[in-house]
Formats: sequence, structure tokens, C-alpha cells
Amino acid sequence: MRVEAVVKSDGTPDEINVTRSLDRYFGLDNEARTAAAKWRFEPGRKDGKPVAVRIWIDFEFKLTP
Repeated sequence: MRVEAVVKSDGTPDEINVTRSLDRYFGLDNEARTAAAKWRFEPGRKDGKPVAVRIWIDFEFKLTP
């Protein structure tokens, strides 16, 4: 599963979208978006100043007994 987002200059994610779905019906897509929204990132920098950057996050889910 892949999620695309924009990390704003303050390090918070925005515009979070699932670009490669694993499950639209049972909630994994929504859970991945929710998880990504809680993360905080070091923002990108240009000329030493924080700027927004587009990122991709790959999620891997494993079933365990």
C-alpha cells in the first residue's frame, strides 16, 4: 500500500491520499491515512528555510496468528 502526502513547512502531513490501495472495503486504506496524519516529519529545506515537499509512504501489513 502506498500513501502520498505533502509535508508542510512545519513538518505536519497534509493532502494525504492512498495511491496504491490494499483494501478499500475493510478499513486498511483509512487506517493508513489516519496513521500518516499522526506522524511528524523534518520538513524539506531550500536555501536553509523549511519548505513543503511531496512524499510517498509505503505501508506493509502482516497477518499474525
